[in-house]
Amino acid sequence: MDIQLSRTRHVRRAYGIDEIALVPGDGTVDPSLVQSHWTLGGIERPMPVIASAMDSVVDVSMAVQLSQLGALGVLNLEGLQARYDDPGSALEQIAAVEGEGFVGLMQELYSKPIREELIVERVRQIKAAGGIAAVSATPAGAMAFGHAVATAGADVFFVQATVVSTRHQSPPARTSWTSRRFVRKCPCRWCWATASPTGCAWSSSRPGPRG
Repeated sequence: MDIQLSRTRHVRRAYGIDEIALVPGDGTVDPSLVQSHWTLGGIERPMPVIASAMDSVVDVSMAVQLSQLGALGVLNLEGLQARYDDPGSALEQIAAVEGEGFVGLMQELYSKPIREELIVERVRQIKAAGGIAAVSATPAGAMAFGHAVATAGADVFFVQATVVSTRHQSPPARTSWTSRRFVRKCPCRWCWATASPTGCAWSSSRPGPRG
């Protein structure tokens, strides 16, 4: 089934998570030989899982539960959680919509503006429940809402971006979210951002020492 996004763009139906089965392989590994702990920005986690910053994956409750299990859930700061006091109602509409009504509904739901006070509230809700507040935004979102994230006291801030190379760039510049590895820590000592010597675009709004 094809879905029309615009006059010239169509997308085909893809498989959902509930339509895929993961079958165990024949190989086994002695658990005593495996080290699953990992560290990000001074935060150590025993479970090697980072849940995607998607409205359909992570909300406040899921971020807290993943933290308690030893993993990390990343909240999308430009999704429904930062647009609606009750994002559950919007998610129910998405789950119920069928066929061609999907695109129009998504456009309507995501046309509502992002509210800084909701960003602060979501981060504080996660921390108040004992979770690790990991959040994510695009570079434009980081510049617009970085101060709110800093005010709320988030623990980790992911900046989702890829800098596309041009004929004047060699080699291509890349950033953490789409790279095969984590780039070095941003000079602001708080987020994981680009490999630029000056760090993230919003670091100047973060109080405290830098270096």
